Order: sequence, then C-alpha cells, then structure tokens
Amino acid sequence: MDNQWSLDERYSRQILFEGIGREGQRRLREGSVVILGCGALGCAQAEMLARAGVGRIRLIDRDIVESTNLHRQVLFEERDAEERLPKAVAAAARLERVNRSVEIEAVVRDANPTNIETLLDGAAVILDGTDNFETRYLLNDAAAKLGRPWIYGAAVGAHGLQMTIRPGVTPCLRCLFREMPPPGSTPTCDTAGVILPIISVVASHQVVECLKLLLGQTERLHGCLLQFDLWDNRTSRLRLDRLREEADCPTCDLRRYDYLEVERGQLVTSLCGRNAIQISPPPFPVLTLDLADRANQLRNVGEVRYNAHLLKFKTGAYELTVFPDGRCLIQGTDDPKVARSLYARYLGL
Repeated sequence: MDNQWSLDERYSRQILFEGIGREGQRRLREGSVVILGCGALGCAQAEMLARAGVGRIRLIDRDIVESTNLHRQVLFEERDAEERLPKAVAAAARLERVNRSVEIEAVVRDANPTNIETLLDGAAVILDGTDNFETRYLLNDAAAKLGRPWIYGAAVGAHGLQMTIRPGVTPCLRCLFREMPPPGSTPTCDTAGVILPIISVVASHQVVECLKLLLGQTERLHGCLLQFDLWDNRTSRLRLDRLREEADCPTCDLRRYDYLEVERGQLVTSLCGRNAIQISPPPFPVLTLDLADRANQLRNVGEVRYNAHLLKFKTGAYELTVFPDGRCLIQGTDDPKVARSLYARYLGL
C-alpha cells in the first residue's frame, strides 16, 4: 500500500481502463523492469513506468548529466548537470519523489560482455534506452540467451523506430540487421540532433508494449517494426514475420552469442601517463571510415582537422583522434566510461 494514498485512489483512472483493471494493477505492482540507458528514451520510459506503479525498476547507465541533455532527458534538472551527477543516480532520485512505493535501483555501470547477464538478472522485461549499436547487439544476445523479452527503440532528429523482441517467438535484432553498421555510417543525436516529441512517441510505444507483456496480454502486441517521421508526417508498420532476412540467424537459430564474447566487443586501453584512452572497435566487420564524410558531420559540434590518415576532433576538454579502421584515441580523460560515451556519441557506436 502506498504511504500516503491507497492503491485504489492513486491508480483509480488507470484501474478504470479496461485493459488494466484492478487485477492488472496488482500485476504491474509485482512487475520488474530493467531499463538499459538513462538518456532521453530511458528517462521517458522510467517516468511512465514509475507513474504506472510498476513495482521494481532498475536503471543502468554509465554516463553523467550534462547541460546538453536537458532539452530532452526529462528526469534531469539544471542542478543535476551542474553537479555532474551520474544519470542513473539523478533519475532514481527524481523517480523516488514521483512515486515512493516503487523500488528504484540505480546502477552506474558500463554494460559489457562480462556483466550484462548479471545486470539483466530478475527482469521480466528489458527496455532499450541505449544510444549505440554495440550495446544493442550485446543486449540482443544476452536477452536471447536468458530468454527475456526486450523492447527496442531509437530516435534521431525527428525519426524513430520501435519493435518488441521475444526470444523464440519473434525475429531478433540480428534476424533483421545481421551485422552492426560501421562507425560513422549512421547519424547520432550529437551529429544530427533530436527533438523531444520523437522521444515521447518512441518511448510511449515502448512502454505500452512493456505494460502488455507485464500484464500477460501478448496477443495485443503490435508485432511490427514501427517507423515514425514526425517532421515529414510519415509513419509505417512492417510486420516482423515478414522482415527476417533469411534462416540461420547466428543468435536465434545457431544460438551463437557473438557479442557476449569479450573479444567481439570494443577493446579499451588506458594510455599510461597521457590522460588518454584508446578504443578499438570489434574485429568484425572490418571497418574503413570515410574521414571526409565524418569531418563534415562533426563540423557543427566541434573543431575538426583531417587528412588521408586520421581525423582530429576537439570538443570542450576532449580531443578525439580517429583512424580509418575505427580506432580512436581520446585525450582529456583516463576514465573508460567517459571515453566509451564520447566514442558512442561522435562515432555512433
């Protein structure tokens, strides 16, 4: 029972909704959700689930709050950015003020092949709040291995995607997109921008799918890859059962969890005495970056210089030196979590 209000009073309008009712509200209270990533999507997901009365929510994020987050990451305030609080910690504090009856767990960790299965332990549903492909492919393998449903979402500019993945029932991420796109081949929020309305749309679809799963109403799942473009007023629905490229998916059919293998992930090396981190991408697929194209994308967000051999990009206190094979030297930090965040932000992985 809530400390201040009865369950009937607090959730009365939600209980009135035919799809939930009193029994459904009880099931939500017993539910457990993991949100991987507390950026724009993760913040919106977490607030909606906490207000809905989902009993346990684990927030996992490696980053800190910055002023550039505030226009779209709705759980954070100026003070959080000024104090450079970890996102998971700041989000949990806000959610505890929203609904004290919900158990919020803040985990300030970088999800990687060595810890992802432990981080997801106990989740009935996993929500994708990440901002990079490497973590999504890692999540896809871990969820398949554990047999847990996860809900994909992505938003850049005014464009968004969403689909729900149920191991053994629907195609997985690798069924649709066999390999990760190379760094720099897709836009990110830091190179193409993003507006809050598309975050709200994608997160809302993720959360309603999550509620259906927690309530056991799998027949009401939409079963599609949803695509939205709010600026050009376009939406589309592609049935998942028609999207699978071919049989023998490495994850679903062959039960090969490539991204859970440490050697398939990024190699992060601290460069002793240089206040710098080197990040090398996974060995497969082999990458060849178009440095000129990448320089054009980065000019609006920092100082860029490049030649045929490397690209140098300076933003604030950090300087990134990027090589055609995707290797990157990040100067200005000796913290692997900060380096990974910068690599994801500006190279799209």
